[in-house]
Amino acid sequence: MTPSSTAMSTDNRFRLSFTVETDGVGLRDFLADCGISRRTLTAVKYKGGEILVNGEEKTVRHVVRTGDRVMVIFPPEKPAEGLFPEEGELTILFEDDALLILDKPAGQATIPSRDAPSGTLANLVAGKFRAEGTPATVHIVTRLDRETSGIVCIAKNRHIHHLMSEKMKAGGVCKRYEAIVRGSFSEQHFFIDKPIGRKEGSIIERTVRPDGQRALTEVSVLETDGIPGKEISRLSVILHTGRTHQIRVHLAHIGHPLEGDTLYGGCAERISRQALHCAGLSFSHPLSGVAIEVTSPVPEDMRAAGGFRR
Repeated sequence: MTPSSTAMSTDNRFRLSFTVETDGVGLRDFLADCGISRRTLTAVKYKGGEILVNGEEKTVRHVVRTGDRVMVIFPPEKPAEGLFPEEGELTILFEDDALLILDKPAGQATIPSRDAPSGTLANLVAGKFRAEGTPATVHIVTRLDRETSGIVCIAKNRHIHHLMSEKMKAGGVCKRYEAIVRGSFSEQHFFIDKPIGRKEGSIIERTVRPDGQRALTEVSVLETDGIPGKEISRLSVILHTGRTHQIRVHLAHIGHPLEGDTLYGGCAERISRQALHCAGLSFSHPLSGVAIEVTSPVPEDMRAAGGFRR
């Protein structure tokens, strides 16, 4: 049951269509098999959505037949409270009716906070949605720290956000980072499997601790350069879990903090921010199942900090 999304000129609510392939199934169960959660169905029922079978509105108690065409029209969404739409430049790597994938520069927060209430990626996306008449709030699927550059994935609907979250939990989303660290490595490919939790006395820092949440990081050494004792290494890093500051904490724990990451012991001589960039994102599309692979080139400040040949 591969869904299709459609749009109407007079009604820009997000919608999905499905064709029934099994006779005599309750509409609620059919939609559950299509990946639509009970919470989403409740929102459809009470917040301005519709469920149509062959063009006629039905309740979830309706029994569908083979060949029936089911359309779910999702309710319009309002921007989250405190998220003010703003105009600004966005670097779009991929976009369709369901997803928006962007290239975030270092120094820009992903979402508003007390310290950064405006100018964030989410503010600019909300402005884009408002300008285009997209009735949605901003659903961040993959978030980056303010000083980490690279790929950020955003869902255009709460249902798509749910599907992507489930895909991430199941390991169906691969995020690849590039990092610059001080020192050389005896192994060219290895895993760091250490639990991470909040550092005592800090609301920001994380640390490896026995009672933390499991965190698994895969590291490949791409290149090492420099004289003995003062080497710089370029790493490819894949996250298998998504803990706060995971790459920064794990690399610092093994004695190789990110260049520029002074919070975790890195040196700021070569670069003024943590040398970390989300360079690749791959997954199967939550609606079509088509393989999506997006890449982002490493920015100039990291290339300069590493001094590598590329």
